[in-house]
Amino acid sequence: MSKESFDAFLQRELKQLPEALEPQRDLWTGIERAVNQEQQVAVKKTNHRPWLGVAACIGAAAVSWSLTLKTQPDNMLVISDVFETQKQGLLVQYAGQPALTDNWQVQLAELESAEQAIKQALKSDPQNAALLRMLSQVYQQQIDLINKVHQPQWQQI
Repeated sequence: MSKESFDAFLQRELKQLPEALEPQRDLWTGIERAVNQEQQVAVKKTNHRPWLGVAACIGAAAVSWSLTLKTQPDNMLVISDVFETQKQGLLVQYAGQPALTDNWQVQLAELESAEQAIKQALKSDPQNAALLRMLSQVYQQQIDLINKVHQPQWQQI
């Protein structure tokens, strides 16, 4: 087919098409209902856990603060207390929700084992900044695991 015959064919077919396409039924009520429902869900999600961000910021600030205080011998205790409070709060919050995977508790136990090993090493060298950072990272991984298993991003609007 040459370019000229194709252009003529295309013009002929375009002229046969209707000017406007109308849906077979009224879709606006369904669209309006869906938009209103999404707005209500978004309001519920944003108002449901406003304290979670505040708790995470306070926890991060406490961990940062405790890591900078190298003269204080109980850095590990401060970090552990802040983390345990945050972890227990999340576990209580997600207690009734189904988890995304079944083996998340095994993964959490492995992270807790790593936490205990780091704490044991900190007993002999309580001011070791690298060990304190590792402990902080293990704590953050535990928090992230709990959040991701119970509240995956692809389910949020």
